Amino acid sequence: MAPVSLQSVSKVYANGVKAVDSVSLSIADGEFVVLVGPSGCGKSTTLRMIAGLEEISAGSLLVGGARMNDVPARNRNMAMVFQNYALYPHLDVRRNMAFGLERRRTHGSVIKAVLSPSYRAARAAEQQAIDTRVTAAAATLGIQSLLQRKPRELSGGQRQRVAVGRALVRDPVAFLFDEPLSNLDAKLRGEMRTELRLLHQRLRATMVYVTHDQEEAMSLADRLVVMKDGVVQQVGTPSEVYGHPANRFVAGFVGTPSMNFIQGSIEAAGVFRWGGGALQLPPTRWTGLSGWHGKPVELGIRPDQIRVGTGSCKGRVITVENYGDRMDVVIESGGRRITSRLPTASIREGSETTFEPMLDAAHLFDPSAAGATLA
Repeated sequence: MAPVSLQSVSKVYANGVKAVDSVSLSIADGEFVVLVGPSGCGKSTTLRMIAGLEEISAGSLLVGGARMNDVPARNRNMAMVFQNYALYPHLDVRRNMAFGLERRRTHGSVIKAVLSPSYRAARAAEQQAIDTRVTAAAATLGIQSLLQRKPRELSGGQRQRVAVGRALVRDPVAFLFDEPLSNLDAKLRGEMRTELRLLHQRLRATMVYVTHDQEEAMSLADRLVVMKDGVVQQVGTPSEVYGHPANRFVAGFVGTPSMNFIQGSIEAAGVFRWGGGALQLPPTRWTGLSGWHGKPVELGIRPDQIRVGTGSCKGRVITVENYGDRMDVVIESGGRRITSRLPTASIREGSETTFEPMLDAAHLFDPSAAGATLA
């Protein structure tokens, strides 16, 4: 395994479109890093540049300290797992997993194979080594019983395990995953997330993973890289990105349901005034923002930080989504729709209610396009 470093890496296509804009990122040996963001944010392009499937327009890619910009993909010793599995339909699972290793074997002529016992012995030893690695990878992934089956005889989850196994047998310097679970149903996605996390714990391998699903990203990553429009918005652990978002985009993208944003202004003594009334902010949220008094700001508060049935804010319940162990309640107040996530309670759609944001956990954002976090 090896560390991976991107130094001001950019990708500009022939038509002038800049897909990735000066991304700098250091991935430690054995780290599980997830690139996350909406469609078109540049995350898959970044992964493909690491793999060597896209040329780098500017900047440098280092793997184990060696510059890899001009090294062909086949010589980078990286294993990539794709969204569509990319299995050969005419080969059984064992042959699919062994295919890459068999292609790398030393090939000789038929005459040489016939006339040279030592050559035949070397080839037999190579094949035995490949079979051993395939068997070991299959055991790690729990697919020993599938080795004789063809891809058409497998479920989606089983096919994805085979695709991971094909990467595993290569013993690469890094594993690259391009939205590998997006074709699976919700139950299988959850199961495969657990399997991938356990696999990483066993191997301690360098893994770079791309997804648009922020829940998937949060559950897998040692560190998250949040991207938008080809630019890295924030890098940090899941708890850091969730609890201390760098800007409004990160705050709104990470977390389910999304963070509530309430437009208003800060008055003297830290009073946040909005269409639904006035809220006294704790000093930790307004001290040092005297320059913003009287100016528009956005208050961000996560749904699980809003209590319903208490407080001074008033509104009307417009929808209730019950998930059994919890519920999401959408309240209309002051011309805004505010979502609260809370344990199951007796709340009826259409009823009047009160609610209270837990302002110690609130964030304040610059409402301009940059959306920087103020507090």
